[in-house]
Amino acid sequence: MGSHGARIIPMTLAEVMEALEAKADPKFMAIYAKRGQVEKHFGVKMGDLRALAKQIKSSHSLALELWATDCLDAMLLATLIIKPKELSLDDLDRMVREVKNTQLADWLTPYVIKVHPDKEQLRMKWLQDSHPMALRAGWSLTAERAAKNPAGLDILGLLDRIEAEMGSADPLVQWTMNCCLAEIGINHAQHRQRAVAIGEALGVYRDYPVAKGCTSPFAPIWIEEMVKRQG
Repeated sequence: MGSHGARIIPMTLAEVMEALEAKADPKFMAIYAKRGQVEKHFGVKMGDLRALAKQIKSSHSLALELWATDCLDAMLLATLIIKPKELSLDDLDRMVREVKNTQLADWLTPYVIKVHPDKEQLRMKWLQDSHPMALRAGWSLTAERAAKNPAGLDILGLLDRIEAEMGSADPLVQWTMNCCLAEIGINHAQHRQRAVAIGEALGVYRDYPVAKGCTSPFAPIWIEEMVKRQG
């Protein structure tokens, strides 16, 4: 091979699935069983998934094969090695609807959907959708816009909708609606008082158990804490 070194041979789907099975962790399996996980899974630690992704690097075709296995560990890994810009809006729409649990949703959205150049089209489409995972992703994208790129966003309309819908929303959707409420309160001082009032009135996550040192997801507490940190 001379000075160029050995050629890197891409892993096959079978090899990756074998590697995932070898990393199976009984503790994670027990956690997944307790959650009533519906996909197949080996129970691989998040750190092991990231290490394997680093080893594989970016591989779009392999990522698509992994996603199609309906194995949770494989699908999580797929979000780390896929090339988002090579996915069409229809691809992303289909993938969102194939997600069956929040852990996978919370990897697919930041690692794939949020880096797609046409995510705004999906945000507007999903906000009007009845599918819980699509709607969850739509509110997640809206929370991001409220925090980072609010120009042209109808903040008052969003607050009206959160006030009317969040209290009775599907728990899957409720989480990202609440994130949007908090981001509005944190980043938009003129709407902060109303955001806090909506959070207080609805009481969503008021009694949510929080580990020591972590911030409560209850919007009034979350908003107050983050504003305080901004100084």
